[in-house]
Amino acid sequence: MKVIGLVLAVLFALTAQTPTSTPVRHLVYRFGYNTKVAETGNGTGTTTVDILGRAADGGVMISGTDFWWNTARPRATNTCEVYPSGSVNCAQAPYSLSPMQITLFPLLARKYFSGLAAGPKATWTNTFHVTGAIVPGATGFAGKVTTWNCAFTLVGKGPIAGSAPLILVHQTGKMDQQGARFFSATEKADVAYDPVQKVPVYVNEKRAHVPQQTVYNYDIIQLKLQTLSPRY
Repeated sequence: MKVIGLVLAVLFALTAQTPTSTPVRHLVYRFGYNTKVAETGNGTGTTTVDILGRAADGGVMISGTDFWWNTARPRATNTCEVYPSGSVNCAQAPYSLSPMQITLFPLLARKYFSGLAAGPKATWTNTFHVTGAIVPGATGFAGKVTTWNCAFTLVGKGPIAGSAPLILVHQTGKMDQQGARFFSATEKADVAYDPVQKVPVYVNEKRAHVPQQTVYNYDIIQLKLQTLSPRY
């Protein structure tokens, strides 16, 4: 009986430390990359996100898959760990984030919008890091895993008229690459956040790259939530 009890205890401990492969939440966002979000057209598509459960260190495993309009199959699925502050660690092959995912993944962190607890017009700061290989369009460093230190100021602009319970949040800040060639990016974004479902419903972000490599040295990302299940 002692042996059986020991085995059960070990199995319980392993279960508690290993995130489930069955999604806890399933989200689908329609995106526009350097174009307006739309159902069809060049630069559009969908990003499917599965939140797979909490890891032993307090983070949450998230997978994201982009499906670009007018393509035969989706891009490779990227699985990363997202921590409560917004930090992202892509420790599984292909170790990467698409331009849409680098925008979205931190916003899905449990405490990213916790500053709104002080009120819908609160101001707060988020500092975190992103580790992974960010595909072209986001930095140009495909396949090279680096860490980016991120510092953002968020300002609540209050409830969005006619769209309760959504709150408009304005975000500005900077991403600084550590090591490699020390690229950086400045960012401005508006986010419609749902404090009940605890997800961003709409995102409009412009991310400009420094130093400038081409005349098109920026990404414009728009994301619009299409599907959310299960709902809280």
